[in-house]
Amino acid sequence: MSSLRRDTRFLLATTAPGVFFIVVFLVLPSAYLVAMAFLSNGAYGLPTPPLSLQSFRELAGFGFLGWSPGNLYTLIRSVWQSLLATAIVILIAYPAAYTISRQPARWRPLMLLAIVVPSWTNQVIRSVGWMNILAPGTPVSDLAVWIGLTEPQMGLFPSQFAVIVGLVYNFLPFMVLPLYAAFERLDTEQVEAARDLFASPVGVFRHAVFPQTLPGLMAGTVLVAIPAFGMYVVTELLGGGKATMIGNLVARQFVQASNWPLGAAGAIIMIVVTLIGLKVLRDLGRRLGGDREVLL
Repeated sequence: MSSLRRDTRFLLATTAPGVFFIVVFLVLPSAYLVAMAFLSNGAYGLPTPPLSLQSFRELAGFGFLGWSPGNLYTLIRSVWQSLLATAIVILIAYPAAYTISRQPARWRPLMLLAIVVPSWTNQVIRSVGWMNILAPGTPVSDLAVWIGLTEPQMGLFPSQFAVIVGLVYNFLPFMVLPLYAAFERLDTEQVEAARDLFASPVGVFRHAVFPQTLPGLMAGTVLVAIPAFGMYVVTELLGGGKATMIGNLVARQFVQASNWPLGAAGAIIMIVVTLIGLKVLRDLGRRLGGDREVLL
C-alpha cells in the first residue's frame, strides 16, 4: 500500500505542472473565448450581457444593411489558399527530402540546416524580404511582365500570388523534415522488388515509396495546413488586403473594429474547421494506408 501511495504521489508530482499549464493557458482561455462569442458587443468592443448569437450572424454576413458574402468568401479563400500552399509544399518537399536522404551522411545535416535556418528569422523580416523581391521594378517582376503575367509597373506584390509564395516559403521546412525522417526509414528492398517486377517509376512510387512515407506526409500536412489556414503576418504584409484570410478577419475585430464577440466567433470557426480538417486527414490517411492506422 505504501508503494502504491508513493507511486501515486510521484505521478501527481510529475503531471501536475503540465496539467496546470494546460488548464491555465489552454482550457481557461478557450472557455473564455467561447463565452465571449455568445455575448453582446458593448462599449469599446468589450463583450457584455445579454447572451446573443449576433456575432455569429455577423460572421455569416448578416448586418444592418442586409446580407453580404464577404466573410464567407474570406473563409473559402482561407481554405483554398492553405490547401494550395500545402499542395505546392508537398510537390517541392518530396523530391527535396528524397534527394537529401540519398546524399552522403556528412552532407545531410548541412543540407537540412540550409532548409531550416531561414525559419529561424522573424516571420515579419522574411515577409518584408519577399515584398522587396516581388515589388515593381525587380528582376522577378520584370520577368513576370515579359511573360505576360502582370502589367508593367504593377509588380507581383501585393497579390494572392505573393501570399502563396510567402506561405510556401514559410512552411516548407515543416514538410521536408517529416518526409526526410520517413525516407531515412525507407525499406529499399521493397523499392528494388517493385523494379524487379518491371514497375514503372510511377508504379514504384505508388506501391513501394508512398505507403512507407505516408506517416511523414500526414504529419507534414498537419504542420503546414493548420498554421497556413490561420496565418496572419504573411497575408497582412504580402496580400495588401487582396488575399485576406480568416486570421486577418479575427485580428481586425480585436484591434481595429472593436468587436471582440465577432472576433471570438471567428476564432471558434477556425477551431471547428481545423478539427474537421484533422478528421478528414485522419480518414484519408487510413484509406490511403490500406486501413492501417496513421497517427496524426
